[in-house]
Amino acid sequence: MNDHLLLHIVLLLGIAVITVSISRRLHFPPILSYIIVGIIVGPFGFGWIEKEENISLLAEFGIVFLLFSIGLEFSLSQMVAMRKLVFGLGSAQVLGTGVAFFAIGWLAGLDTNTNIVVACAFALSSTAIVIKQLTEQAEIQSRHGRSAVGILIFQDIMAIPLLILIPALAMSGGSENALTMSLATAFVKGIVIVVIMHAIGRYLLRPLFHEVASAKSSELFTLTVLLVALSSAALTEEMGLSMTLGAFLAGMMLGETEYRHQIESDIRPFQDILLGLFFVTVGMLISVERLIEHFWSIVALTIGIILIKGFIIYGIARVFGKKPGVATRTAVSLAQVGEFGLVLMTLAFTYKLLPEDTGNILLTSAVISMAISPFIVKFNGKIARYLHKSSYSQNHADIEHSIAEDNVHLSKHVILCGFGRVGQTVSRFLHNANETFIALDMDIKRVNEAHNAGERVYYGDAAKERILHAAGLDKAKAVIITFSDYHASLKILHAIRHINKDIPILVRTIDDSRLNELLEAGASEVVPDTFESSIMLSSHLLLMIGQPPSKVLRETRSVRKDRYKILENFYPGQDDNPLDEHHIMNRIIHTVFVEETAFAVGKTLKEIPFEEMNVQVDAIARGHVRGENPDEDTVIRAHDRIVISGLVEDVERVEYYLITGK
Repeated sequence: MNDHLLLHIVLLLGIAVITVSISRRLHFPPILSYIIVGIIVGPFGFGWIEKEENISLLAEFGIVFLLFSIGLEFSLSQMVAMRKLVFGLGSAQVLGTGVAFFAIGWLAGLDTNTNIVVACAFALSSTAIVIKQLTEQAEIQSRHGRSAVGILIFQDIMAIPLLILIPALAMSGGSENALTMSLATAFVKGIVIVVIMHAIGRYLLRPLFHEVASAKSSELFTLTVLLVALSSAALTEEMGLSMTLGAFLAGMMLGETEYRHQIESDIRPFQDILLGLFFVTVGMLISVERLIEHFWSIVALTIGIILIKGFIIYGIARVFGKKPGVATRTAVSLAQVGEFGLVLMTLAFTYKLLPEDTGNILLTSAVISMAISPFIVKFNGKIARYLHKSSYSQNHADIEHSIAEDNVHLSKHVILCGFGRVGQTVSRFLHNANETFIALDMDIKRVNEAHNAGERVYYGDAAKERILHAAGLDKAKAVIITFSDYHASLKILHAIRHINKDIPILVRTIDDSRLNELLEAGASEVVPDTFESSIMLSSHLLLMIGQPPSKVLRETRSVRKDRYKILENFYPGQDDNPLDEHHIMNRIIHTVFVEETAFAVGKTLKEIPFEEMNVQVDAIARGHVRGENPDEDTVIRAHDRIVISGLVEDVERVEYYLITGK
């Protein structure tokens, strides 16, 4: 049995590697790849793998880690800041959509338990797909993006009662009295669990992780995270509730601590692999024969899910005062069934709440709605413009006309893309220098506040060429992009360079991980926040310890002139990954100690092929003396410490050569 299981897992992983690789190249979500793998290898596909209990157990751990990570990302502060969208729009969406699907299911003759499961599952949308797609399209901070995020936050909140609901339905056995009693018992247990987890999180977890972190052991930290997640899952399962509820609550508690990001990075490998297995088991539930047999029914059901859900979200958004275009884009973005809906349906299969035939058709339709959702979300703007041609064109025309009319005589000005804290700071420097500017921003409240104060700040998407024309791009002297969002900056760069290939463009970025891409896209200069803060700290320190201001100014100018070249190389620490994306060239500084038996002893620096190996000699240290930029005729002696810098693999190759001569 174990031999077969190992063979099955190896076969499954091999097919998964191939499928995920293909989907990456085609820009499909990895979730769909795993589902396709399940269809291929499962009992309803080629039958290479029967649904093994051990594989299902691993898949359940995948659900646990999914809910744990959702809990980690669940931010109480963000929820409070967006409370109107979350509790207003979000609650109305979940309730309205759930009731509508329950009514349709009742008319279709579904039994009560099945109907409740389906209504709850179909009311939820895909957090992973929607947020990823909107972020890549630089729409996450737009009006429809914020509305979608607010609704998704409330859907995450609904995870707690829904995770309690499924086991309660199974325990009721279909009787209304039993259902009421089971729900009451389950919700009392749920409240007790929430109180216990809150107390544990407040009084135990924070001190525990403080002690673990002080030990400075990454293995101990990861083990503690796994212990907390799985212990919480085991606790709720022992109390007759879903183990995913415990994982979600544990994630919520840890998400409020200062260790949230470290926990998230540690749990990510386990989550991704095991969650992949969960979606493989979802694919195993889908029958290709039934898909072919009920093809048109499944297609009609999928279209029905998207249209019904879209219309309901659109109507609710309009009731909450959203403009037609914003309401449509929000509805289109959230019209699919989400991964948590699949979790609910899979749990329902486990508890025998879904009939196999009906459940398989519903599950297949839900999966297909997820499959096509990235493409629907991608074109949400075009769909909205097509459906609201007159209002959209009028709205854009009004914005462009307002910007152009106010600034018709303006020339040799600066265009600020983004008017957040960085943009406003830049504007104050421009004011003091008597330079005129126009700012474009997508936050309507900020725009109104600034515009009412007499600032040349306008609502408009700087990635749209019509807006850039209205802002007088052809007459401007420079553009600065102050967003920290890489995708937004890239879109704006492409739009600007399509109109004007010569105008200087200054781009702000968080770090140097995407510096080359931004330069290739047309940025004249890219300013990474991390490097600039390093320069400012260093210059303040030099002035504080008595260095002449002229020398400090000369040093900072030199660093900026060389495009931060001096800052490219770093000594790697114990916790640093030298291959991560935070260093533009992935360069490190390394010291090679020359033993008496080393090949390099007695050789001059020019006899060692440093340049051919793309490595630079920064210094040679002898005893307490360090010689910077040594001459190429310098002879290497035993016990020298040669300081070299370069790419990780090149540095390792040179060190090996210095020791062995090979």
